[in-house]
Amino acid sequence: MTMILVVATVGRAMAAGLFVIAGIAKMVGPAPFLAHMDQFSVPRVFLPAVIALEIGAGAALLIGWRPSITAGVLSVFCIVTAVVFHRQLGNRAERTQFFKDLALAGALAALAAAGVGA
Repeated sequence: MTMILVVATVGRAMAAGLFVIAGIAKMVGPAPFLAHMDQFSVPRVFLPAVIALEIGAGAALLIGWRPSITAGVLSVFCIVTAVVFHRQLGNRAERTQFFKDLALAGALAALAAAGVGA
């Protein structure tokens, strides 16, 4: 295994872990996530879909199953999350979350384009 492939695989696993852990957290303790969704008028019915996306796509990315497609889907999810939940750019914490989500979306888009580490 070349160094580029090792680094790409480890990086992909690190990104995947973020989503898997987030999905599990939502599944185990949904109350604060539902309250946050309520705050932004996001229908509660979306929570199971978000959990499935985070755990399913995160696991797929972790094992390297169709990493370009999976990373692309997660990239779009990060952009949607930033726009829906972190658009109060006058608030420093929200601005940080907004740009963190966009940065993660960019990294995932680069992974989708490169398709390495599969």
